[in-house]
Amino acid sequence: MGKFVIRKTSTGVKFDLKAGNGEVIATSEVYTSDDACEKGIASVQKNAPVAEIENQTVEGFETVKHPKFEVYADKAGEYRFRLKATNGQIIAVSEGYKTVASCLNGIKSVQTNAPDAEIVEAE
Repeated sequence: MGKFVIRKTSTGVKFDLKAGNGEVIATSEVYTSDDACEKGIASVQKNAPVAEIENQTVEGFETVKHPKFEVYADKAGEYRFRLKATNGQIIAVSEGYKTVASCLNGIKSVQTNAPDAEIVEAE
């Protein structure tokens, strides 16, 4: 089972969503308060299971409504996803993946782990 790990940074607070094996599968922006971070987690828990996938690596890709996972290629040629809430705001992003298939597996992992993930403070 996955878990959200909340941790302090030099400029605020952020979360990582970790899969059952401890791998980070998504991370948040830096929030200014614990409350804002917890609202971000709640948004991921609500939106991830119902979000459609918009694969922007395919020519002529179909635009889908929010909430959605956007799959894209970064400047280094790796594939990443960002989860956008119903209001279009980015609420979680991924690491870089070597293949689109791996990126899509990352999305499945977020959809599986986020809804029931435990919320813990980093040690």
